[in-house]
Amino acid sequence: MLRISKKIQIKQPKIFKNKLLQWAQQFPEVVWLDSNNHDQSFESYDALLAVEAFTSVKTDHFGAFDALKEYQETTNDWLFGYLTYDLKNDVEALTSNNFDGLEFPELFFFQPKKLFLLSGNELEVQYLRMVDDELDDDLEAIDQTDTTPFRLNETEPTSPVKIRLRIHKDEYHEKVKQMLAHIHRGDIYEANFCQEFFAEDAEIDPLKTYQHLNEISNPPFATFLKSDDHYLLSASPERYIKKEGSKIISQPIKGTAKRSAIAMDDYFLKERLENDPKERSENIMIVDLVRNDLSKTALKGSVQVEELCKVYTFDQVHQMISTVVSKVSDETSPVEVIRTTFPMGSMTGAPKISAMKIIESLEETKRGLYSGTVGYFTPEGDFDFNVVIRSILYNAAKQFVSYSVGGAITAKSIPEKEYEECLIKAKAMREVLEGNSR
Repeated sequence: MLRISKKIQIKQPKIFKNKLLQWAQQFPEVVWLDSNNHDQSFESYDALLAVEAFTSVKTDHFGAFDALKEYQETTNDWLFGYLTYDLKNDVEALTSNNFDGLEFPELFFFQPKKLFLLSGNELEVQYLRMVDDELDDDLEAIDQTDTTPFRLNETEPTSPVKIRLRIHKDEYHEKVKQMLAHIHRGDIYEANFCQEFFAEDAEIDPLKTYQHLNEISNPPFATFLKSDDHYLLSASPERYIKKEGSKIISQPIKGTAKRSAIAMDDYFLKERLENDPKERSENIMIVDLVRNDLSKTALKGSVQVEELCKVYTFDQVHQMISTVVSKVSDETSPVEVIRTTFPMGSMTGAPKISAMKIIESLEETKRGLYSGTVGYFTPEGDFDFNVVIRSILYNAAKQFVSYSVGGAITAKSIPEKEYEECLIKAKAMREVLEGNSR
């Protein structure tokens, strides 16, 4: 179905983005992706907004990738949505039996009636022809939206969210020791072990919560997703996978260090991460896993490591990131590239299937959308997907709020240090939830 397109010059993109996201709240389906003006490789847009489903696909894990492949090929249009971690059960003979307080559908994509693509000062608006007569009225409504840039001092709590731990510290230590036993036996080399923090009977303002999280984290893969009563509020720093023509790009993160307000201390924290043998070995093991995953669809000899163990600095943490690329033929289905690399190596471990089995046995919570992915397909079959980490998930109907954090466990892991790393990663989400209730 054809879209009409209109290009507009925006004088103040930051203010416009606030207005646009506020205006979008009226729709039952919303995907907002914001790079926060990070100057990074492979970025296509500064921000994208997709709202109001014309068609959609929603399913559990059984046959999920086949359903998505058929939907993507028959629709031949922009599609936005998510894949939960538990689609691993469609790829391999695995199960997910842990507690699920969020109850997100395992796969959801929709074809938006209305699409906004922002690059610098240029906004491109694409509307399906069935709603193109609404375009000018919508632009006027967005311009007149009464909103001001978000400020942290607007988040004084009136009834703080009470955060609880699914796994307490002593139990966490014991579970890490069990994972280390698997490693010493040779069952696995590395696994990403995660724990959930949650609140019941919690009512939050999803938009303000997202704005607060985004303001203090300023990540390159920020996401606000709404699907009826289900919300994802994400400050992800990580790209899972991107397709540009025949090129596939994966950028796994492994290796984290805290920031310091003192410049010299911060410099040494970054330098220590760059040279930490444990963190480098974690990253290199996942790079090898990603290379293997990409080789399943790659043209022969095309898998390359463009960047290995480079440390990038974000507002909350320093992170070690590698970039692995490949080439695929024109006949390769975009969904097949995702199927053969999912779930992403940075959130599983090596060997991948063994790691996922052990993860399932030791974790207490079904991961759901956490450590899954959100992103989009273009009409040409390109795509871009993030990794859902540093994220708050909210089921408004159940008044259930959750965020999870994890870390890579290797032979050199010390349970106490792994626990401390989890708390560093959880800091932004906890701060937001304890200071942004209504």
